[in-house]
Amino acid sequence: MEDWAEIRRLHRSEKMPIKVIARVLGVSRNTVRAAIASDGAPKYARQVAGSIVDAVEPRIRELLQATPTMPATVIAERIGWTRSIRVLSARVAELRPVYLPPDPASRTSYEPGDIAQCDLWFPPITLPVGFGQSRPPARLPVLTMVTGYSRWLSGQLIPSRAASDLFAGWWEVIERLGAVPRTLVWDGEGAIGRWRQGKSELTQECQAFRGTLATKVIVLRPREPEHKGIVERAHDYLERSFLPGRTFTGPDDFNTQLQDWLALVNTRTRRVLGCAPSERIAADKAAMLALPPVAPAGGWRSATRLARDHYIRIDSNDYSIHPSVIGRRIELIVDLHHVRALSDGRVVADHDRVWAWHQTITDPEHLAAAKVLRRERVGALRPAGEPEVEQRSLADYDTALGLDVQDAEGGVA
Repeated sequence: MEDWAEIRRLHRSEKMPIKVIARVLGVSRNTVRAAIASDGAPKYARQVAGSIVDAVEPRIRELLQATPTMPATVIAERIGWTRSIRVLSARVAELRPVYLPPDPASRTSYEPGDIAQCDLWFPPITLPVGFGQSRPPARLPVLTMVTGYSRWLSGQLIPSRAASDLFAGWWEVIERLGAVPRTLVWDGEGAIGRWRQGKSELTQECQAFRGTLATKVIVLRPREPEHKGIVERAHDYLERSFLPGRTFTGPDDFNTQLQDWLALVNTRTRRVLGCAPSERIAADKAAMLALPPVAPAGGWRSATRLARDHYIRIDSNDYSIHPSVIGRRIELIVDLHHVRALSDGRVVADHDRVWAWHQTITDPEHLAAAKVLRRERVGALRPAGEPEVEQRSLADYDTALGLDVQDAEGGVA
């Protein structure tokens, strides 16, 4: 290499003739002529040795031309190969693409405002919900949504997977986003719909919800999680980045910490985008549908006549109603946070929704009003002028009859 470089320098720069260069460097004139005529630096190349597979390559090509997907082990059997299978497999792998049709991989891309993937994530934690109770992971559904174009991640912990809670939580997520994606993708969630007879079949509640939003909802075929891989990877990210090192005092604290974390994570650069979701979300929302003027139906809504015990049951819990409307029809409005009751447009109950089970929630004002109404009813039912009768203690009768009566300490008086 050094002689080659020096020959070319002396010939081009110093203008030395070939015979002088040969005499100065001590090389032959043919070596000087070859160096001057070459286009590149000299390079040693070892002569390629033959392979034991070369002799049978024509037969391998014949078999691959007939059946491009034939395994190497079958080819070895057909040609009577008795040597190393690794050597033969390497040559088959090299020749096979020549006989296979081209199969380019497709690259999925999303247009602004076009699609968002939705799913339920169940964080592997135990969350206290009050009254000494805690919920396991299976009872902690977090509704998540990721937009396809900007990868904007949203989420909301909801009390249950029931349609009333799911659609209420879904609306909160969409309302927080500020626009409606044109297509919303789900898997076979019971409250959303299912895949049946070759097409997706939505529930009545989902049809009403999407009709109000004027959007499209797609339910994926069973066992096709790769079609919503964006939101599946988001769940893995939540478990690796959001949960570690955190503790939660209850559902409200969980949602507060989740929203704070989402506000931060949506400003982080995504490798697949080359930028952060916050840099794309404006274009994404601009291509989406506007929020409807009226919110879609969500939560628990019903009308009933209030019974004498003036309590109504929601999700295994009993909530008190003002006893002044006993016997009248009331309208119940239950969302993710509150339990309300209306009578003739007047609020007769307003409770925070309880996430524990089998509890009785009583407003002290309702309890006091019930006591007053009971006293007034007793007074109203007593005939006018009737003298009051003394209420004697039953213990007096036991004493008069000589019966043994246990005192408060458990002894016999």
